[in-house]
Amino acid sequence: MTTYEAAGVDIEAGERAVALMKEKVARSRRPEVVDDASGFAGLFDASALLRFRRPLLATSTDGVGTKVMIAQRYGKHDTIGVDLVGMVLDDLVVCGAEPLFMTDYIACGKVVPERVAEIVGGVAEGCRLAGAALVGGETAEHPGAMGADEYDLAGAGTGVVEADAMLGPGRVREGDAVLGLASSGVHANGYSLVRHVLKQADLSLDAVLPELGRPLGEELLEPTRIYSRDCLELARTVEVHAYAHITGGGLEGNLSRSLPGHLDAVLDRSSWTPPPIFEVLAGHGGIAQADLDRTFNLGVGMAAIVPAEVADEAVRLLEERGLPAWVLGEVVAGEGRARYS
Repeated sequence: MTTYEAAGVDIEAGERAVALMKEKVARSRRPEVVDDASGFAGLFDASALLRFRRPLLATSTDGVGTKVMIAQRYGKHDTIGVDLVGMVLDDLVVCGAEPLFMTDYIACGKVVPERVAEIVGGVAEGCRLAGAALVGGETAEHPGAMGADEYDLAGAGTGVVEADAMLGPGRVREGDAVLGLASSGVHANGYSLVRHVLKQADLSLDAVLPELGRPLGEELLEPTRIYSRDCLELARTVEVHAYAHITGGGLEGNLSRSLPGHLDAVLDRSSWTPPPIFEVLAGHGGIAQADLDRTFNLGVGMAAIVPAEVADEAVRLLEERGLPAWVLGEVVAGEGRARYS
């Protein structure tokens, strides 16, 4: 007799995964979340938007790329969900939007309840750090399409910003200061190149390299820093003109998106020292500087553009919140691109 379980789908395992993740998801709850007894939808009380004069909803969706393959190889699954939140919700804060809620989607070859709960627990923790609620999600078992230990995850988030408070290129002025906000490491971009270097140099994820002082796998799985609350507080405290989330494409590529067509951001490479992991990857992989610049954040996970006269205050505020920051460059007349001096 043919059954769904015989085809590779374990419904009971899925139900156990849901039970295991419930407590972790509850930690990300916001007061606006409304319970749906059926569990088919996530509900959020939109009357919370009445405090806005003209609320604009912002939405973003993303995944974590091939970083999941490092998590699978190393057997560590509790932080990859934090990476997902960073990739999704920190895109929202670029326009000044407060993240409200998020949903996730996990596809796997076989539902292992404890592993799924670890992944979703990471998503919930990331949402808590961002001040958003994880209101729902889906775990799908794809036997035959994926190996038993393989999985991928993606998510979507929604936020809100007051229309006349929206940040972006239109606010940027010549003479503004560009601030660098430190990354926690590689974050979740460039892992196809990372994996190429690991294979080419025959590096083990268990290797403890002297430059890192811990296993390479631990370093590569360091979760993405969540900037949402810090960036929102900065914008509430001082004048901020624009943000840029430094993901795929590097600092120059992403910061250019936050500039108007007649201004450039000139960056001082000597203003910071990239974390050692980037030197490790460059050295073992023979990666040229231009490719490093285009692929990785190199230690700058978010950039802020502020009036020059508030730059020192902005750096001090971020440092007090535990986020290392510094003056990275300045805005000058140009053609709408970020470039190194």
